[in-house]
Amino acid sequence: MRDRLVEFARVRDWGRYHTPKNLAMALSVEASELVEIFQWLTPEESARITADPERAQHVREEVADVLAYLLQFCATLDIDPLTALADKIDRNEKRFPPPDIPATAGR
Repeated sequence: MRDRLVEFARVRDWGRYHTPKNLAMALSVEASELVEIFQWLTPEESARITADPERAQHVREEVADVLAYLLQFCATLDIDPLTALADKIDRNEKRFPPPDIPATAGR
């Protein structure tokens, strides 16, 4: 997908606009548009949002926009997003070990 997005931008000569700064800003805007969908919903309403096909489509489109800008950002800086995520999970597993759970818990 990252390569497809890079090619999409290349054939449209958008590369000059795809600087890390611009892509980070666009990513922030798209993430805000996703947040806006949920802004005034209750937790229960937000959990049911995909029950409405029109709203579900809107959420999918905003998710796609966020992911597209993130992948383009990663391509520009030569970051492998899955490696970055795996590294972050490794760090967080060390920083936030699971709580000690007594052996009798859940019985």
